[in-house]
Amino acid sequence: MQNTLTDLNNHLFEALERLNDDDLDDAGLEKEIKRCDATVKIADAIIHNGELALKTMQHLDAYGLEPGKDVRLAPMLTAKDK
Repeated sequence: MQNTLTDLNNHLFEALERLNDDDLDDAGLEKEIKRCDATVKIADAIIHNGELALKTMQHLDAYGLEPGKDVRLAPMLTAKDK
């Protein structure tokens, strides 16, 4: 996993597929439900972090500030060429 939003989306759909597995017994289904609940909580936190990063960049842009020149940014707010 490369930790991208595409990867997160794929994990969420995989969780949905596991929940829809007709071969799961009650214990297996309960286990998957708990696993999905945890996955959703983590996904929500990741999405919230992304929204915060986007709002930060929009704020800097609105005030004409250039990241790295006018403002020192946290590493999670920077982008690097591969």
